[in-house]
Amino acid sequence: MSKDDIYAAPHDQLGEFVFDARVANVFADMIQRSVPGYATTISTIAELASRYVQPGSRVYDLGSSLGAASLAMRHAITQPDVEIIAVDNSAAMVERCCLNVETDTATVPVKVVQADVQDVDIDNASLVVLNFTLQFIAVEERLALLQKAYQGLRPGGKLLLSEKVVFPDPYLDELNIDLHHRYKKAHGYSDLEIAQKRSALENKLIPETVPEHKARLQQAGFARVDVWYQCFNFMSMIAVKAE
Repeated sequence: MSKDDIYAAPHDQLGEFVFDARVANVFADMIQRSVPGYATTISTIAELASRYVQPGSRVYDLGSSLGAASLAMRHAITQPDVEIIAVDNSAAMVERCCLNVETDTATVPVKVVQADVQDVDIDNASLVVLNFTLQFIAVEERLALLQKAYQGLRPGGKLLLSEKVVFPDPYLDELNIDLHHRYKKAHGYSDLEIAQKRSALENKLIPETVPEHKARLQQAGFARVDVWYQCFNFMSMIAVKAE
């Protein structure tokens, strides 16, 4: 695993954060050191897939990056005739995801697709995963994607959404930001790296509150919505389509 040192040196001009080859090369290290509870999130997604994926259905991993969620689900799913569709718009991420799938030992088929997640048809799905993906989509376009996922899910299907969030209470928001920065420093990031990456992501990653996410999922049609995991300002939710 290559170490993330992209923001270790001062940058005269910080461009917008891009999921290019440089990021793909260090992404496994970056996300483990940047997202508290990431390993727990991935392992729990796999556990939920093992329980709720329906035979003869598809699983969509939208914004699959290197394929961590897809591979974890691939090893957990025991239902017959299931296909995982892993979608990402970054050519560098897709290339590395394909390599990870090819060298993996599980047998559930994984189809890796390079495309914008908003352009992908969702059909015959029993599970849709958006693992830290929606936050990179324009706020005004998020409902349409969730509605498409809802329409493409079978009755009883589930949507798993993981996001960085903000808090309505300014005190709690600052507290959780501080806890997150302390987590990153404890995992080897310097103050300079934290500040520069935050600036690069400022207009790229737009977080929302948990109530905003819940309301949007309900507006999309989901009957039941709740948080199943939270660590500081990162959370995961499950949304259930009625039977």
